[in-house]
Amino acid sequence: MGAAGPVVAVVLLLGVLGFAVVRPRGLPEAVAAVPAAAVVVALGLVSPHAAWAETQKLLPVVAFLVAVLALSHLCDAEGLFAAAGDLMARLSRGRPQRLLGAVFVVASAVTAVLSLDATVVLLTPVVFATAARSGVRPKPFVYACTHLANSASLLLPVSNLTNLLAFTASGLSFSRFGALMALPWVAVVAVEYVVLRLFFRTDLGVALPRGLRAGRARRGASGPTSTPVSRLSVALVGATLAGFVVASVLGVPPAWAAAAGAAVLAARALAQRRTTARALLAAANLPFAVFVLGLGVIVVAVVRSGLGGVVGGFLPTGSSFLDLLAVAGVAAVAANLLNNLPAVLLLTPLALAAGGTPALLAALIGVNVGPNLTYVGSLATLLWRRVLRDHGADAELAEFSALAAWSVPTALVGGVGALWVSLAMIGA
Repeated sequence: MGAAGPVVAVVLLLGVLGFAVVRPRGLPEAVAAVPAAAVVVALGLVSPHAAWAETQKLLPVVAFLVAVLALSHLCDAEGLFAAAGDLMARLSRGRPQRLLGAVFVVASAVTAVLSLDATVVLLTPVVFATAARSGVRPKPFVYACTHLANSASLLLPVSNLTNLLAFTASGLSFSRFGALMALPWVAVVAVEYVVLRLFFRTDLGVALPRGLRAGRARRGASGPTSTPVSRLSVALVGATLAGFVVASVLGVPPAWAAAAGAAVLAARALAQRRTTARALLAAANLPFAVFVLGLGVIVVAVVRSGLGGVVGGFLPTGSSFLDLLAVAGVAAVAANLLNNLPAVLLLTPLALAAGGTPALLAALIGVNVGPNLTYVGSLATLLWRRVLRDHGADAELAEFSALAAWSVPTALVGGVGALWVSLAMIGA
C-alpha cells in the first residue's frame, strides 16, 4: 500500500484498542480485533504465512492465559480470596497503616502467583469489603490493588501476559527469570508502598467515625464472607506453581501446568457445587484470548509498516544503568500510548536486537510499571475502574495522575537500578 500502509496499520491498532477500552454494548474485544487482523492480511500488510506464524507463536501464551484465569476463579470458589480478606482484617486490627501493609503483602503475592487479573477482578472487591469491616477509608487500599496489579507482576513469567510474551522470546528458564526479576520486584513494591503511604497519609492517619464505620461494615457484609479453606486447595495451588518450574526445566509450556492445576481444582469444585461449568467457562474468557491473537497480527503489521524502526532507533545498545533506564522509559511511553500488551509485542524483538536479554527485561519493567501512569496503559487498570464503579466509587483523573506522577518515575528508577544489580550479580 506504499505510504498509506503505516497509517492504516496504526489506525487499525488504535481503533481496536479504543474498542477494547469502551466495549460498546459490552461486546468482547475480539469483535474488533479479528476483523482488523483480517483487514491487514487482506491488504497485504501481513502475509497469510506471517499471520499464521504469529498466531502459532502466541497460542501457548493465550492457552496459559485461559488456564490461569480459570485457576483464579477456582481459587475464589475454594474461598482463598475470602480467607485473604479475613487475614488482612485480623492483621490490621482496625488500623489503616497496618491494613495497607497487609494489602501490599497479599496483593503482591496474588499478582505474582495468580497474575494481575486475579488481583484486579477478585482481590479488589475483597479489599473493599475488608476496609468496610475494619472501619477505614477504602481509597488507599483499592489504589494499592491497581498499582500492584501492574508493578508487582514483575516477579514470574506467569504473573502477567506481558511477562509470558517476553519470557517466551528471552530463552531464559523459569527459575532464572524469577531470580533476575526478584530484586526489581522487591524494589518496585517497596517504592510503591512508600509513595502510597505518603500520598494517602491523611486517609491512613484516621479511621472512620464510629457511626459511619458501622454503616460501612453493614454494606461490606454483602462482600466476601469467611469460607473455610482446605489444605488440599492450598496444596494444589502450591503444586501448580511448582509445576511451572518443572515444566520450564522440561521445556514444556507453562500452560500445561496451569491447565493441570485448574483441571484438578475444577473437578473438586464442580463435584462440591462451588462453581458451575458455565461460570468456569465465563472466567476462562475465551473471547479475550482470541483478542490477543488478533492483536498480535495487527502489531506485526505495525512493526513492518516502519514504526518498529522508529521505536528501535530510540533504544540504546549498551547495558549500563542509564542504557537500561532509557529502554524502560521508552517502554513506559509506548505502554501509555499503545497499551502495554501491544507495546510488549512491539518491543520484544526490538529490545532483544538492541541490547539482548538485559534490554528485554528493562523493557518489561517499563511496560509493567509504566501503565500506572494513565487509565489506558493497561487493560487491568480499565478492569479495575469497572470494579470501582460496581462499588459506587471511581478514581478521579487528577488524583490518579498525581499519584502516578510520584510513583511511576521513582519505581522505574528503583526497578531498573535493582535489575542492573541483579544482572551484575547473576549475569544475563
